[in-house]
Amino acid sequence: MHWPVSTLPLPLYSDLGVHSLSGLLWTLLLLFLWHCYRMGTDSPSHSPMLSSRRSMKNGGGAKSCGRSKLSRGDQIGHFISMETEEEEDERGQGYLTPVLSHALFPAQASKEAKRLYAALQEYAKRYSWVGMGRIHKGLREQERLASHSTIQKPHLFYLPDVPSVPFFPRDAHRHDIEVLEANYHIILAEFQAVYQRGIDSKSGWTWPGRLPLYSAGVCVAGNCRSCPCTYRTLLSLRTFINSNSLGSAGFWILGPGATLGSSYGPTNTRLRCHLGLQTPPACELVVGGEPQCWSEGHCLLVDDSFLHTVSHKGPQEAGPRVILSVDLWHPNVAAAERQALDFMFSPEL
Repeated sequence: MHWPVSTLPLPLYSDLGVHSLSGLLWTLLLLFLWHCYRMGTDSPSHSPMLSSRRSMKNGGGAKSCGRSKLSRGDQIGHFISMETEEEEDERGQGYLTPVLSHALFPAQASKEAKRLYAALQEYAKRYSWVGMGRIHKGLREQERLASHSTIQKPHLFYLPDVPSVPFFPRDAHRHDIEVLEANYHIILAEFQAVYQRGIDSKSGWTWPGRLPLYSAGVCVAGNCRSCPCTYRTLLSLRTFINSNSLGSAGFWILGPGATLGSSYGPTNTRLRCHLGLQTPPACELVVGGEPQCWSEGHCLLVDDSFLHTVSHKGPQEAGPRVILSVDLWHPNVAAAERQALDFMFSPEL
C-alpha cells in the first residue's frame, strides 16, 4: 500500500528523515577523508612555493630575486639570517649551524669582539637564540662603528636600534630614581663619614677620587660594609646592573678647578644615574653637546655612550662636587637581552 507523504504515519516519516540526514553526514565524512588522503600523498615537488625555494637553493630563479645572484655561501658571508630555520631543517641540519660557525664572523673584528661573539654562541647553545638578533647585529657592526667619527660611540659594545638621547627623562626609571632620592640624607651621611676618614687607597678610594661600591659588576665588600644603608638601597633597585662588568656604582668626587676630558662610555645598553650629594655652583656635565647641572637630592639619567665632559669651575672654598653614580639598564634593552649580556660580560669570563 502506498500512502501520500502527507499521510505517512509519524514514526515512519521521522525514520526516513533520520536516515537521509545520516547518509548525508557519512557522505561528507568520506569526502573529507579522501581529500586528506590526497593532500597527504601529493609529492612536495608539486608545491610551487617549495619548488621556488629549491630552485633558489640550486642557483635558479635569478631573474625573480636580485639577491639570488649570490651563492648561498656568498650570502652567508655578508649576513646571517635568523629566518633560515626551515631551509636548514629540510637538509637535515639545525638552524644554529650557520650561526655557530666561527668563520662567519668578520675577520677584521677586534679580539674583544671575537671573544664576545664566542660568549654569545655559548649562551645560545645553553639557552636560545630567540631575542638575540640585535646583540648579534651589534657585535658584527662594532668594528665599523668604532672607525666612525660620531657624537655617540661606545667603544666596547653597541646595541643597534636602541633609542638614544644624552639625557633621559625621570619616567624612564621612575621607581629607582624615587628610591635613591628618598634615601638621599642617609646616603649623604654615610659618604661624609667615610670622607672624613681620608681619601686614600687604604680606605678603599681609587683615583681620581672615587669610592666604588660595585666595580665592573663585583661588589667591593669593604666599602659596602662602610656604607650599609647605601648598599641596601642599591640592592632594592629594579634595574641596577650588578651582575656584569658593564655595571658599577659608587661615590665620585670632583674638586674645584678640575675637568675630566671628553670620553665615551663602553656601551649604550646602560644609563648612568647621578644622585647629587654635594653640588656647588659652576659644576657642569656636558653630554652630546647638551649641558646640565646637578642638584642636591635629585637624579640625572645620562647615556654616557655619548661624548661627555665633566667640569668644576667653582672656587676652592666651594668644596668638591660629590655624586652617587649608579648604572641602570637602558629601558629599551629587553629581558632576554639583559640575561645574555650578563652572561657575555660576566666578571668571571
